[in-house]
Order: sequence, then C-alpha cells, then structure tokens
Amino acid sequence: MTASNQNNISDKYCPRFGQMAVEMKFITAAQLKEALCCQIEEELSGQKRRLLGAILYSKDWMTSEQIEQVMNMLLKQMRKEGEKTNSA
Repeated sequence: MTASNQNNISDKYCPRFGQMAVEMKFITAAQLKEALCCQIEEELSGQKRRLLGAILYSKDWMTSEQIEQVMNMLLKQMRKEGEKTNSA
C-alpha cells in the first residue's frame, strides 16, 4: 500500500474508527484519547503517521481481530451511505 493510499484510507476511516471501537466496547474513551494524542505527537515530531488501529494494536488495547471487526462495520456503514446517495 502506498503512502498516498494509506493517507486516503486514514482520512476516510480514522475519525470514525476510534468512535466505533469505543461503541463496540473494544477500548475506552480514555484509551482513544491517549491513542489520538500519540498520533498527533508523532506527526508533530516528524514521524511517519500511523493509523489509529496500529497505535491501539501496538499498545495491546485491540487485537487484529477487533480491528478487522471495526473496519468491517465501517465498510458496511459506508456502503449504506453510498446506497442512500445513489438512490437520492
């Protein structure tokens, strides 16, 4: 996956990824806040931007299976939104 594709995916999923992970009770709001702060700090210090799921995984707060479940749920939501847009 190219950096450009990763950023496009990140821009599309990350704002909702954390919220969905909390709603699915995989992480707490406090863990989400810490992971978001970590993401921002890394970016500000010039490090390569990591996806929120990667940060949560590296902290052992989410498993790869949980990340996949969140991504699948987000994909289902996007499809529903796309169907609404196409039928309007």
